[in-house]
Amino acid sequence: VQLQASGGGLVQPGGSLRLSCSASGMYFSTGWMGWYRQAPGKQRELVAEIFSGGSTNYQNSLKGRFTISRDSAKNTVYLQMSSLEPEDTGVYYCNARPIVGGITYNFWAQGTQVTVSS
Repeated sequence: VQLQASGGGLVQPGGSLRLSCSASGMYFSTGWMGWYRQAPGKQRELVAEIFSGGSTNYQNSLKGRFTISRDSAKNTVYLQMSSLEPEDTGVYYCNARPIVGGITYNFWAQGTQVTVSS
């Protein structure tokens, strides 16, 4: 499985960005796709994830500003980020955990840099 993430960049505080991540090499109808991030000097943390059935998990502090969505037919997950703050700066990593044959796999994309700065 290959994950291809895109959409990072430089944005001013208060701005918006949308990240996309597509999975190829395996079609999976069941499992999680989501986003984690890592700021300099900090541990990687969950941003948001979405299950194939539509259930979502968010980092509580990001609810209301970030929205995750998924196009299962395209094996693609999106993260709409709004009202961005400098504290949102970091490397964002797409994660996919497909469940196939009762086994949960775990894949990561290369990170995409998000910088929030004026």
